[in-house]
Amino acid sequence: MARQTDQAPESCDGPATALPQPPPRQPRTAGAAPRRGKVLTTKVGLQMPAEMAYDEWERAGRQLSDVLDSSSWWLGDWLVYGKDHYTDRYQRGIRAAGLSYQTLRNYAWVSRRFDLARRRPTLSFQHHAELASMPAEEQDLWLDRAEQRQWTTKQLRGAIRAERRPEERPRTPTEPSRPLEVPDSRLQWWHKAAEQLGVDFEQWVMTTLDSAAASALEDLGTQAENTEISGLKGIKGRAERTRPVAISA
Repeated sequence: MARQTDQAPESCDGPATALPQPPPRQPRTAGAAPRRGKVLTTKVGLQMPAEMAYDEWERAGRQLSDVLDSSSWWLGDWLVYGKDHYTDRYQRGIRAAGLSYQTLRNYAWVSRRFDLARRRPTLSFQHHAELASMPAEEQDLWLDRAEQRQWTTKQLRGAIRAERRPEERPRTPTEPSRPLEVPDSRLQWWHKAAEQLGVDFEQWVMTTLDSAAASALEDLGTQAENTEISGLKGIKGRAERTRPVAISA
């Protein structure tokens, strides 16, 4: 079944529910403006009207983008709540909902790093994901900059790299970069995962590895929740003291 909405696409699943009936249509008189097109959302796609003004089509796209971005926060918060309240049962709930645990864990990691009061509605979930591994003070600094300068996620990532570049230790012939050897089939699989989530490949790799590291420390009981930030900084510091490793895409 499809739910009818006026430009604003809404998700719809489960049995259809009765909707308030609109008032009877009046006969169209000569010169009357045509009724605006409707966008119908279904579980498997959108039904677009045959004729639709550009501004309505553009508005629908913005609203779909907002829903997609918000859903990352929703799913992350949902998993955080499940882990905190149903320690022995939350994975069963994930399976029942038919969701990917790995994807949810990435969302949950970012959600846990930013409480509701610190999230910026004008910035996307991916803006926040770029900063999730930083201390809270640095996160707020970069969020302020991204918000004030209206940076895209790519521009934010570039600004962070540019600021950190002078601090990087120069490479010498005795300390070359050693690329990580990855089979082509696995690399293609990772690219497909990042593309499926609609995120930059490098950012997806970093977020996934950070999430896995945080989860490993948590599972081993070597890191308390309130010292997660310092633990991640320690991992990063040790990595910087070793030889740099690049992932060849």
